[in-house]
Formats: sequence, C-alpha cells, structure tokens
Amino acid sequence: MTPSIPLLAVSLALFGPSGPAKLPDVIEHTAAVAPVRYWTAERMAAALPIDLLPVLSQVAPTARHQRGGAATSGARWSAGGAVARTTGRVFLTMDGVDFVCSAGSVRSANRDLVVTAGHCVKDGTGSWAANWMFVPGYDAGREPYGSFPARRMFVAGPWSRSADDSYDVGIVAVATRGGRHLADVVGAQEIGFNAPRGRHAYGFGFPADPPYNGQSLMYCAGGTKPDPNEQTYDQGLRCDLTAGASGGPWLSGFDQATGKGTVTSVSSFKYSNDRGTMYGPYFGSAIKTLHQTAERA
Repeated sequence: MTPSIPLLAVSLALFGPSGPAKLPDVIEHTAAVAPVRYWTAERMAAALPIDLLPVLSQVAPTARHQRGGAATSGARWSAGGAVARTTGRVFLTMDGVDFVCSAGSVRSANRDLVVTAGHCVKDGTGSWAANWMFVPGYDAGREPYGSFPARRMFVAGPWSRSADDSYDVGIVAVATRGGRHLADVVGAQEIGFNAPRGRHAYGFGFPADPPYNGQSLMYCAGGTKPDPNEQTYDQGLRCDLTAGASGGPWLSGFDQATGKGTVTSVSSFKYSNDRGTMYGPYFGSAIKTLHQTAERA
C-alpha cells in the first residue's frame, strides 16, 4: 500500500477539550479465516513496512523544548518490563501486498484488544486488511508468546469514509491462543481518554526502514505539542522512527522500571518537511467509544 497524501479539511472549531463535539460512528469488520498458516517465515521476512502517512505541511518546523522526564528521538528499548511483552509487530495483507506495522495490547473487558493505527487495519476509504496477525514481544524473528490472529476489526467512521487523520486509530479483537486470551498471556497496558494535552510520552514500535531493520523494539520519548499546521487534533512527538512503526503505542505516565503506562495515542504520520516529528491522534471521547465498542466483541 502506498498511502496517498490526504486532503484534509478539519476545522478545529469542531473540537473541544475532548476532541470532536459529536461522537462518530464505529465501523467494524469480521476477519476471515485465521491467517497463522499464511505467515511462513519467508513471508514474514519479505513483508514491507507500511509507510507513515505522508502529509503536506504548510508551516516550517520549529525548535522544540522537551518537558519533563527522559528524552530521545530514537533508541533501542533494552529495559524489558511489561512494554516488551505487550508491544509487538503486526503482519497483514492489503490489496494483495504483505506489510508490517506495530501495535500494543490494551486493557479491555474481553482481554483480547490490540490498538494500532487505523491505516494498519483499513486503508482509509479503501480495503480492510487481510491475514492480520499480532506477534507480541517480537524479537529478531522470535515469537516468544506466539501469534494472535484478528477476529474483529474496528475503526471510527471518519477514518473509513474520509481517511481523517484525527481518527487514524484501529482496534482489533484477536482470537485466543490455546484457550488463553491475549491479556492473560502477555498482560495489557492501561488505555486512557481525554487526558491533558502536552504530556510527556514514550512512543514504541518496530521501525523497519533505514537506519532501522524492524527486528528490535525501539522508542522515542519527550514532550508532545499540538499540530502546528492545525490540520488535525493530533499531538507531535520528536521521533526519528521510520515506516513499520505505524500503530506503535504512545504511553503516558510511563514507569521505566516496570515498563507500564497508559496508552494515549499511536504513531500515525509525519509532515513532509519535518521527518523528525511523529504525530499521533488524540484519544478523546470518540476513541473511547471505539474502545468500548471493541471490548464487547
């Protein structure tokens, strides 16, 4: 999939502190037959990283002041903890082409939910992903906790109808493995909504374009800022991670010792003239509705 540059027509007048004033609908899709047999070692190795959505910028990038806590624009995560188990790679097929993304396990009533980018689940107004499979704790080809295929997929209506970047979030309910739910196997991070903006965040993922190779869990950390172009309600994080990191979770209130935090966004896009800043959708009331719908699956 080669994402086209979206034509954005988002008015921030429609957004309150919690995001859009009117909650959007949720679009869902039942996944086809479990894809575990499809993903041979050869196919997994050959899968292409889904591009971070390229978006035209109207404002020149500015220097950023990092606020509170550790800061890095890209480093390998070697401290282990919960995040090394709950974050993983996603393998999927879109329009006949095999791709990889990133995603994370989040707390839910059904103990089966994975959060990622909307474009790692549905190609905007186009096709739903096929052969969708989550590999938590992925490490250099190893699958220490096995793989979990999708059974139901969910995106917000504005993403499905118009590829609105403010709603570039996908939530997937995965199948059990050996009768055990995903959260029972690897745990789950908390997920939060309507949190204060501008908080310190850690963004995780498996970038696969140079200088990365997709085989190790990488992260960025720093303060977040509003979209300077005012084209989305997203927040930006100084981050050099590349394609393949799409859908990786952003954690606020992150404890480096335990690897636990609260997921409040996912990696979505970069502006064409500022490849050093990653943007992620704000988890407001609309994403809360998306999560509540998915956890009933």
